[in-house]
Amino acid sequence: MLMTPRERAIEALNCRVPDAVPTFELEFQLVPEMRSGRDWLFSGDLDRMGLKGRERDAKLRENAELMVSVYRELEYSIMHVCSFNEEDLAKTVRYIREISGNEFLLTCHGDGTFAIPDGDGMYELSYRMVEEPESVHEQARRMADEAIARNRRMFDMGIESFILCSDYCFNAGPFMSPKMFSEFITPYLFDIIDHIRRMGGYAIKHTDGNIMPILDQMMDCRPHCIHSLDPMAGVDIAEVKRLTYPRGIAICGNVNCALLQTGTDDEVRQSALYALNSGKPGGGYIYSTSNCPFRGLDLNRYLMILDIWRQNRYYHEEDMLYRG
Repeated sequence: MLMTPRERAIEALNCRVPDAVPTFELEFQLVPEMRSGRDWLFSGDLDRMGLKGRERDAKLRENAELMVSVYRELEYSIMHVCSFNEEDLAKTVRYIREISGNEFLLTCHGDGTFAIPDGDGMYELSYRMVEEPESVHEQARRMADEAIARNRRMFDMGIESFILCSDYCFNAGPFMSPKMFSEFITPYLFDIIDHIRRMGGYAIKHTDGNIMPILDQMMDCRPHCIHSLDPMAGVDIAEVKRLTYPRGIAICGNVNCALLQTGTDDEVRQSALYALNSGKPGGGYIYSTSNCPFRGLDLNRYLMILDIWRQNRYYHEEDMLYRG
C-alpha cells in the first residue's frame, strides 16, 4: 500500500524504510518558471501591497493554493512554509490543511544558535568569546530560549517539523573551532532540538559547508535529520551515512547544486545517482539538492534530477538493509 507524502517523510525522518524515497527542498525558487511568472507572496510582499483584512486573507488563501499546486506537481513530501509573520503563518497553515488535508509534512525555520557572522561580526564575536565568554553565553541562552518559545507557538499552529538553518561551516570547515563550538553552540542546539522532540515535532539540522569536524557534536544533539551534506565542500554522503545511520539519524541531500548550473547532463546524472545509491539503502534518506533550486537555475535541469529520482525512488528487497 502506497504511503502519503507526509507518511513517507515521517518514516524517513525516523530513520526507517518508507515505500519510496521522499523529496523536498529547503526552498524552491523557480515558481515563476513553472507558473508563467506567478510567485509565492510572503508577509513583506503583502505589506508592500497594502493588503489588510479580507483582501489579505484572500491573497493568503490564493497563495496557499499555489503552494499546494506546485508542491503536488513536484511530488514533495515536506512543505517549507517560511517568511510569514505569525498571524499570516497561522492562516496559511489553516488554508493549506483545508486544501490538502494531511498530505504534506509542514515545516518552518526554527534555529536560534550562532551562525557564521559577516566580516565585522566575526571579529566582534571572536573577541567576545575570549574576553567576555559570559556575555556570549547569555546571548546564546537568550537566542535559544526565544527559538524554543517561537517553535512552541509554531507547533501549536500546526507546524510539525523545524529546519534549523544557522550555517556553521565554510567549505574549509566550521567558522569556530570544534572546542569553541562545543562551548557556545552545541549545548544550545541540543536544547532547541530536545524541546522539538518533546513537543512531538521533527528537527532537521541544516548547514552548508564542511561539517565533518563537528559532525559528531551535531549528532550528539539528536536531530532527526542532517541537511544538506555539501559536496562542494567535499562532504561525502556515503561517509556521512556510515556515521549517522547507526545513531538513527536520517540524512538529506546531496545533489551538487554547482553541477546543476555549470556541469554536463552526465555529471548531474552521476551526482543524482550517487546521492540516491548512497542514501537510499536501509531508509533514513530524503532526496534533495545540496542547497536549493535557486533563482536563475534552468528549470529543466532541476526537473531532470526529479526524473532521475522518480525512476529510482521505490524501495525493493535489495534496498531494505544498509550494509555500510
